[in-house]
Amino acid sequence: MMDRIIEEVKEILKEEMLFESTGHDYWHVLRVYNNALLLIKEESQTHQVNEDVIRLAALLHDIGDYKITGSETEEIEKPIAILNQLRVDKKIIEQVVQIIGEISFRKQKNKLSSIESQIVQDADRLDAIGAIGIARAFAYGGAKNREIWNPNDPPKKNMSKEEYINNKGNTINHFYEKLLLLKDQMNTKTAKKIAVRRHQFMEMFLQQFYAEWNGDR
Repeated sequence: MMDRIIEEVKEILKEEMLFESTGHDYWHVLRVYNNALLLIKEESQTHQVNEDVIRLAALLHDIGDYKITGSETEEIEKPIAILNQLRVDKKIIEQVVQIIGEISFRKQKNKLSSIESQIVQDADRLDAIGAIGIARAFAYGGAKNREIWNPNDPPKKNMSKEEYINNKGNTINHFYEKLLLLKDQMNTKTAKKIAVRRHQFMEMFLQQFYAEWNGDR
């Protein structure tokens, strides 16, 4: 039953998100979903996890996101509408919505309420770092008409959530304002291990970027 629902959710998301241009598209959703499956496999050895809730939340975490819709209400309304359409159990819907609300950057809580939220948040954050994270950062910057880098525009540290949302800085700054911080913000042991290598790859990229920018390599 749940496998059928998962496939139907994927089809709905594919129709709505396939051509989204900021790096929060259908393929991002599938990568987060696959990350979540990996984390479920590893973390379920030491934790009791609700796999169905995690799978649905991983798929639906961005469908109504403010970055895409510009709406503060669709973040929750759109997942609820989809799950109601597919007649998902109301208790599962409540858990999925709670996860989406907790891991949303705009409403993000310092302490998550469940291992399910931790897994979905980690799965999403893993897709923001490493080679994929680099590609997504520049896709987002291009979609928002941002400079690749401006040496005269330094990164802004310790921004509030509102300042971060309204920030129009260049893409290289984004590494220092968010991406390089994510390794130390992972929740699960599995995600922490994966994040180390992806973090190192970003550091190598930045070294090469600056060397090319300055004509040293």
